[in-house]
Amino acid sequence: MIVTFKSAAGADVIYFGDVAQRLMALMGKDADPKGIVTVEQLPEAIARLKAAIDADRERHLRLVQDEERGTETAEGGGTRPAVSLTQRALPLLALLEESLAERKPVVWGV
Repeated sequence: MIVTFKSAAGADVIYFGDVAQRLMALMGKDADPKGIVTVEQLPEAIARLKAAIDADRERHLRLVQDEERGTETAEGGGTRPAVSLTQRALPLLALLEESLAERKPVVWGV
């Protein structure tokens, strides 16, 4: 499943369903197929996502310094560099911040 976060304030941000659901939970939203972060909810969603990113940065730094643990299994059995929560969340965080600046909600599944 693909989830696309949309706002009139910026470009669409697209995630695979499992990643989108994790980010929704971090923002305090239910992982529903359709949803909205209202303008009033944006500050809290931004703060929650930033807190998760801050917590993840140090953990990810330790992983990439340990070459063996800094990888994940790719389809087909190979390995690839691990993708951190920070790397996944930054595009959504940017969209949320742009949306707050322009006072536009962020929606998905519509």
